Formats: sequence, C-alpha cells, structure tokens
Amino acid sequence: MNRMRHVLLAWLSLLLAFPLFAAEPRQQPTDQERARTVYIFHQPIVMLQATFGLSTPEERVLRIRNTLRAFTHDDVSKPLTIEPITRYNQPARLFLMNGKPIMLLSQADLDEGDDLTLDQAAQRVLARMELQRSALSDQYNTGYLVLAVLKTVAGALAVALLCYGAYRTWRWVRRYNLMMLLEKRGIIPISWRRFLGAIESKLYGLLMIMVSLVAVYLWLGWAFSLFPWTRVWGESLGDWTYRALQKITVSIASALPGLLIVLIIFLITSFIIKLLKVLLNQVAAGKVQLPGLHPETVGATRKLISVMVWLFALSAAYPFLPGANSLAFKGISVFFGLMLTLGSAGVMNHAMSGLVLIYSRALHKGDIIRIADNEGQVSEIGLLATKIITRENYVVTVPNAVVVSGKITNLSAQNPGGGVNLTTGVTIGYDTPWRQVHAMLELAARRTDGIVDPAEAPLVRQLSLMDWYISYELQVRLLPGTSLAVARNALHSNIQDVFNEFGVQIMSPNFVLQPEDAVMVAKENWYAAPATPPGRPEA
Repeated sequence: MNRMRHVLLAWLSLLLAFPLFAAEPRQQPTDQERARTVYIFHQPIVMLQATFGLSTPEERVLRIRNTLRAFTHDDVSKPLTIEPITRYNQPARLFLMNGKPIMLLSQADLDEGDDLTLDQAAQRVLARMELQRSALSDQYNTGYLVLAVLKTVAGALAVALLCYGAYRTWRWVRRYNLMMLLEKRGIIPISWRRFLGAIESKLYGLLMIMVSLVAVYLWLGWAFSLFPWTRVWGESLGDWTYRALQKITVSIASALPGLLIVLIIFLITSFIIKLLKVLLNQVAAGKVQLPGLHPETVGATRKLISVMVWLFALSAAYPFLPGANSLAFKGISVFFGLMLTLGSAGVMNHAMSGLVLIYSRALHKGDIIRIADNEGQVSEIGLLATKIITRENYVVTVPNAVVVSGKITNLSAQNPGGGVNLTTGVTIGYDTPWRQVHAMLELAARRTDGIVDPAEAPLVRQLSLMDWYISYELQVRLLPGTSLAVARNALHSNIQDVFNEFGVQIMSPNFVLQPEDAVMVAKENWYAAPATPPGRPEA
C-alpha cells in the first residue's frame, strides 16, 4: 500500500509539474542543454547547471548515468528517497536508491526563472525518477522480458493472421463480383456491374491495405511499450497518432463553415443553370424570342453561359475551400495555369473559330458543303471541329480553324424548300450545235430521278469558249433527301446515253495543224435533234 501510495503521489506530482515546465528539463533543449540533462530511457529527468570544483554539469550527468547502470534488481526494487544535506556551502538534496546515492541536486542547479524552491524541484525530480524506476526494474526481470517477447510474437502472429484474412476477403470479393457478372444476377444492373465491380474490388482492396497498416502500426506501438528500452518509442507513436487525429479533427471542424458556404454557392449556381436551361429550351423551340439569339445557336450559348457561371462560382468559392491559402494549393494552381497557357493556344484557336461558325450561322447541321477536297453532309458542328459525312460514308473531321481559314461552299444554303444544287459539265467541239448540246443536257436532266419538277427546264450555261471546244455546265436542283452522289452518278449516266443516241461524242478536240475546212455548224443544222426551232412544239 505504501508503495502504491508513493507511485500515486509521484504521478500526481508529475501531472501538476508538467504544465509548469519545471527548470530541470527543457522542452526544446539546445545541444548544450541536452548534454546537461539526465535521461532515463530517453525521458528527461533534470537539467544540472552547477559546477562543483572541476566537475562540470556534463561530467556530473555522465557520472549519474554510470551510477544508474551499476544498480542491481534489488536496488531498483526499493523506492527512492531524498536526504537534505549541505554540500559546497549550499543546501542540496541527495537522491538515494536502496541507500545508495544517485544524484545531488543543489540550489545552484535551479533556474531563477522557474520560481521553484529546492524542495519543490526535488519533488518533481523524484516523481519523474519514480516513474522510470519501474522500467529500470523491468529490465532486470527475466520473467517479465520473456513474457514481453512472447506477447510480441503473439501480437505479430495475430497481425499476420489479420493481414492474411484481409487478403482472403479481398479475393472473395473479386470472385463474388466475377460470379455476379457471369451469372448476370444481382441488385446492380449488368451494364453497371461491369464497371462498378472493378471499382468495388479495388476500393475494398485499398480498405484492407489501410486496415493492415493500422494493425501493424498499433502492434508496433504496443510491442515497443512492453520493453523498457523502447517504451519511449511506443509512447511517441501513441502521441504522434493522438496529435495527428487531433489535427485532423480540428482541421475538419474549422473547414466545415467554409465547406457549407461552398455548398451554398454551388447550389445557387446549379439553380441558376437550370433556370437558364429552361429559358434557352424555350428559345430553341421557337416559343420565346430574344434579340441576337437564334435557335441554332442555343446549344453553344448554353455551354458558354454554363462555363462562365461555373467559373464565376468557382472564383467566389475558392477562398472558402480548405487549404486555399496553402503553398501546395497555390503551386497546383500555378502548375495548371502554366499547362493551360502552354497547351491551349491551338485549342483556343479552334474554339474561337467554332464560335465564329456557330454564331455566324454559316453552316447548319444537315447542309451539303464542300471544303477543299471534302464534299458531304454536315453531321456535327462542335466547338473544336466540324464533322462531314462524305459520299463514301466516311466521317471527315475538319478543325474549325481550317474551316474558317479556307473556302466553304454550301450547296444547300440558297434553297428554302430544301434540296441541293447539282452541277456538272462537259466540253464539246465547235462542230456540234450549241442548241443541240443544250437540248441533250436538258433531256438527260429530265430523265434523272430525284430532280425537282422535271417539267421545269434545267439551267445550262456556256462557261467558256476555249480554243478548240466549248465548256458547258448543267445545273439542277435535287429533291430533299436525295443523295448527291447517287444523283450525280445517275445524271452522268443519262448524259452519256443521250449523247450516244444523237451521235454526239463527248470528247474535247485538240488540233496540231490548222484544219483544211473551217470547223463550224451550218445554219440548217443549228437545231439538230433533239433541239427544236422557236415556235415549233417539242417532239
């Protein structure tokens, strides 16, 4: 009972002394202060400052350390005592263990700034040494050390079994997800199971790794606390965990008001985006008209407004994000800003070109266009590129910067009723009456399916009077939905058939020498079939 009373008194004295930061040990000692401090199992006991004769404080610390090493198990099993003495003409307190002197604490060892009497300082030193005396006793106790080793091995086996069990459960989760996928059953739909199953397995594996690491960490702290020499390490691990959890808890609690403000900002932003979406959908349906906004530009306008609103919301919420003022957060911001600056030059060029295309309404989805060597139907006008479906049913992606910088021929823009203007040409020599060529081209157009109003005469032009032949052009308008490639193929076939029927060769003559007879058409042959003179009805 007396021993337990002494231990309780020592604990109480230590708890009362700790917040006062007594003179003996320093919380952040310098190298000199550390050399003058007495440590027992890495725990600071007292810092000596007095010099007695030729014995410096550092030499006194070394002498105390050697004295402690010379004690036996019987010595450390006895409680410490303090004997008041006078040494070197000043009051001092001599610490004894089993009647053997350990250390001398004099009035000169005290720091005036601590405002402690010699007896108060001695009681604090006694409390610290009593706490470490049990560790000194344990290091001489063979039975205790053997039991500690057995406990450590048993704990290691338990941790190994836990890690193995975590690994086995992870494998079972993987097999279960695979079985659910193969058997096509479970609460989660099969289309999602294929994606979510792998994520579930990896998340569960990560959780098991974290559980195993925590178990190893706890085992290390517990194992270190069993041995006198490593007990301070176990206490350090526990203190580090406590401080880490305390910092995490404080950080989370301090971040909650900012996160609440961020949540409110994003909820308001989401509500504004939904209102704008409702309004723009009405514009796209033609029910609401806004100046400068057309139905075909609603999609791009919605994206632009959404980006601007969300950027504004992010700018407003940024100061309230946890760690927004930290150097790491600022470094990440600078890094992403540098990436965007270096890598977005071409992207921004295409994006601005896309906005020019959309808001100029030069193209529409479904238009038949010709860009450079590409001719086909516009299937998509994106922010970065325009996609065209060619006659070969290929999808050609043209960057918007290329579209804007080049020449765009829209074959269907001038036809309000729909349909595409189809043009083709032939070159015929001067010995063939041009009226006959006009009539044959018109006849071929009327025989072609998919032409708007076959009774309406197609448009035939003489584009150029060349040296040896005339360049003719035939233009027709196709019915909506008629394929340009199919109609062109049919028209070319009918032109060949009609020219063959009337004995006119589609060939461009070239002369090396001057012909003996003039190449011309006699007046009586001006209206060769199928051409008809004015006033005569067509056959």
